[in-house]
Amino acid sequence: MMDLEALWAGLLSRDSDTVLETWHALNSEEQAAVYAHLKRMTTEDGWSEPQRISAQAALDALDTDDTSQGG
Repeated sequence: MMDLEALWAGLLSRDSDTVLETWHALNSEEQAAVYAHLKRMTTEDGWSEPQRISAQAALDALDTDDTSQGG
């Protein structure tokens, strides 16, 4: 796995291409864990509004990508 700071910077970038590039660098176990975490970020208390928006943007990118194994 890439370094965590780069991973989350890519996933929370709000840029679909960057999100997908970062996502495809992960193995299937990592993808499952990251997808679940992004879902929690959009639904659980404790996350700031910008974090929620970024997490939702990542989920939207993953959910519209035919090669993604998210959602």
